Amino acid sequence: MAIKKKAKKTKKETYEIIYGAHSLIELLKAKKRQLYSIYTTKPLPKAWRRIEKYLPRRIPNIQYVKRAILDRMAQTTEHMGIVALVSPFKFCTKPFTPKTKPFLLMLDSIQNVRNLGAILRSAYCTGVNGVVLCKKGSAPLTAAAHKASAGLAEHLDIYIAPSPQDAVQTLKKSGYHLYMSVLDGKDATTVDYKKPLCLVIGNEETGISKKIQSQGKQITLPQRSPEISYNASVAAGILLFLIWQKS
Repeated sequence: MAIKKKAKKTKKETYEIIYGAHSLIELLKAKKRQLYSIYTTKPLPKAWRRIEKYLPRRIPNIQYVKRAILDRMAQTTEHMGIVALVSPFKFCTKPFTPKTKPFLLMLDSIQNVRNLGAILRSAYCTGVNGVVLCKKGSAPLTAAAHKASAGLAEHLDIYIAPSPQDAVQTLKKSGYHLYMSVLDGKDATTVDYKKPLCLVIGNEETGISKKIQSQGKQITLPQRSPEISYNASVAAGILLFLIWQKS
């Protein structure tokens, strides 16, 4: 039905799906991607009023469909009555350099898309200049991750490195100070952070890869007991705020 029709109308260009009011609003504000069409319900959802003022003068094709169709398109019921077809996210094609990107975040094998989105949201809020993701073993920037970022991923410069090892080597050669978030490092609240810098956050279960842990200063958030740990996205948010304030 709708998806096949739209794919033909985009003249064989590839497209991605995003959903939720925040995702669409931030995409429209960023003006980095093309909006092909919007799928919504009739009557219009409450969130439509917030979206309306950001729509271009030439309003894209709007399709009114049943909520069940939106559920299938988004593969979730958490779409707020809004699904859109958009051009693919534009990732950076070259590694970052300290001159233009002094504050970076690197994610080593974050696998939960909601964690990825939440971390990207914190990265934007704390002034991160660029994010390094790793192709190997990491969650992709899906529609669910985009929504979890409240659409703020749209405003970030993101580069995908082939592997954590490759990313770390490139960052060190470029002159970045690396700060590794681990369970048994130096108290992160007492560290003197020096730019250009990159904070590295590891996998939800195993943390930062053993091969690269020693490549930077190991830091730890104080916690109630050594037998527990913060959620990866929570730890990232706290550390990013701390570094933002101290560097």
